[in-house]
Amino acid sequence: MLKIFLKRTISKNKALILRESKGMQNFMMLLMKQRNTGNNWTAEDIAMIKSHLMRLALYVPVLIIFLLPFGSFLLPVLAEIIDRREGMRNKEANGLSNPTSSL
Repeated sequence: MLKIFLKRTISKNKALILRESKGMQNFMMLLMKQRNTGNNWTAEDIAMIKSHLMRLALYVPVLIIFLLPFGSFLLPVLAEIIDRREGMRNKEANGLSNPTSSL
């Protein structure tokens, strides 16, 4: 239920979050670290992500939930919602990413 609420609310504000995160050095790289590399976030990574989320929470108040105790357990949900390449991943999974691959 919480995941559905977060998905809906963050999706509505996705463009704003992405626009504001461009000004934050390494935010997207850190947030997508688990999805892109499979490596877990370190305590330092989580601290940096939370500091960036504090700034973003001024624009999108629902992001405060990630700053609460145990909010870091929800960070993979945020990364999943904000991932800009989800459509491309689905195409790659179906073998449709390179139309000339069958030539």
